Amino acid sequence: MTYILRTTQLTKSYMGNEVVSNVNMKIKKGEIYGFLGPNGAGKTTIMKMITNLVKPTSGEIELFGEKLMNQSYHLLSRMGSIIENPIFYDKLTARKNLELHCEYMGFHNKQAIDEALGLVHLKNIDEKAVKDFSLGMKQRLGIARAIVTKPEFLILDEPINGLDPVGIKEIRDLFKMLSKEYGITILVSSHILGEIEKVADTIAVINNGKLIEEVTMEHVREKNSDYIELATNDYKKTAYLLEHQLKISNFRVIDNYFIRVYESNISQGELSKMLILNDVVIESIHKKESSLEDYFLSLLNRGGISA
Repeated sequence: MTYILRTTQLTKSYMGNEVVSNVNMKIKKGEIYGFLGPNGAGKTTIMKMITNLVKPTSGEIELFGEKLMNQSYHLLSRMGSIIENPIFYDKLTARKNLELHCEYMGFHNKQAIDEALGLVHLKNIDEKAVKDFSLGMKQRLGIARAIVTKPEFLILDEPINGLDPVGIKEIRDLFKMLSKEYGITILVSSHILGEIEKVADTIAVINNGKLIEEVTMEHVREKNSDYIELATNDYKKTAYLLEHQLKISNFRVIDNYFIRVYESNISQGELSKMLILNDVVIESIHKKESSLEDYFLSLLNRGGISA
């Protein structure tokens, strides 16, 4: 197994307060690795340590099979990144920004700039200064800058912020293409769990600076099951009937309104009939499939994550 990144007991403290605690991550070559966690969980700090912007208090980072050191410039040249909000020379055009980036990276391929702008759908804007770009356009340009030098490893912190649904799909398709066709390894964080679910091969969940779980999406899909989701005029009575009349304990009440029934041996019809006979009004009932969001919330409910 070839790993692009491995961290060992990675820890970062500020003024005696640990913001990242003993994190052990493993990212395989060519995979898309989704990084999940609440605000302040430690995701950005870890990404900054991987890119040598922040020094660990203790622990080690291994990139491309080598230990990351202060002088590991040759390793950083094989990476592209967006950490927090991308910063540009606002009075210059997108093309000029990419030209300057390529120059200080020692990358001299003019055609790569056209390719990168095309991949993020920023063509025909040569005369437009970046200061006149929308937030979504700046995010696209940040991704273009991250990929223009043809890196082996991309580190992207919330790269779809500010994009509309069409833009999000375009960037999602771009990540899949870069992974499958170019073999680029991608570490990506996002609050949009549905998007991570569509692209990630592996996910890591972090909270309060600790890695709660690192698992393949294939395992998540195998572990999750179908369920019946219903909404009624009385969730308390419904829960009582499920437990005492149908002898079902495998259900969950969400937001004091929805109830998800995970029992596989009861049909939607049987459930509806029982509720109607007990004068419970069914406002909606559907059979659904578990998602990454459900898995994430199940960790929260087990106490793995604090809201």
